[in-house]
Amino acid sequence: MIVVALAFAFLFAPSGQSESVPAAPSSWHEQARQRAAAYRQVAMVINRLAGNIHSEADARSYVDAIAKQLSEGKRQPWANKSIRNRVARAEYEAVADSAHLIPEQRVVDVWNEYVREIDAPDGALVTIAELHNLRDGLYSSSYYLWNRDAGRSLWNMPNVHAVQPDGHVAAGCRPVEVLKVFYNMSYLFQNVLAARARVQKGILASDLISQGTQEPETHFKPALTSHLLVATQNPMDAAVVRYIQIHGERSYQHRVQRLFDELFPQE
Repeated sequence: MIVVALAFAFLFAPSGQSESVPAAPSSWHEQARQRAAAYRQVAMVINRLAGNIHSEADARSYVDAIAKQLSEGKRQPWANKSIRNRVARAEYEAVADSAHLIPEQRVVDVWNEYVREIDAPDGALVTIAELHNLRDGLYSSSYYLWNRDAGRSLWNMPNVHAVQPDGHVAAGCRPVEVLKVFYNMSYLFQNVLAARARVQKGILASDLISQGTQEPETHFKPALTSHLLVATQNPMDAAVVRYIQIHGERSYQHRVQRLFDELFPQE
């Protein structure tokens, strides 16, 4: 899959692995345990930052912390200060006043415009009901795993999501949550297909999980356990490759930049 070096893209996109000397067999398991423990601790810190935003400075600390972890010290265009400040400003505004959450209709409109412009199949278009169901599934799975200490990671932070007092996802999204949703729709389209199937049945993943009739891993395991897994039924892959072959990667990057600007307009 083409890796787009821009913004929303992919705040949740995989970063390269740093080179290192292989550990001696006798110490490999201990080093892996230590790395996992450190990664878990970092995720817990960032999740707390996401849940305690009281100023724009707090929001910048949150966004900067994610950028630092996912870039692993490597220079990545999406992590530049201007982009991070725009996301942080939008995060603070969304937390301070729910009226500033990004409406699901806006997310759907921006996504569907992108799908049409790169000439992806109609099956890649989403509805508000599908988007809401997808968000419900991502949040409920994150909440379930996080609170059972089963998978505390940057991918499962529940405080990323916009949630109502009753515990259900709101009708609007927090900015970093939108980036996570776009990542799923771009790279893990099987999660969209699962949400589409639930919409047709009139059910939510949160209801199934709370009833104990569905384990959260059933539909969300790829997103929760490894961001390197790619859906086998992803209609976006061929469309992106074809668009770049015809129009060039720079044109595609400009298109993604416009998408980001539509979600996070400059003041």
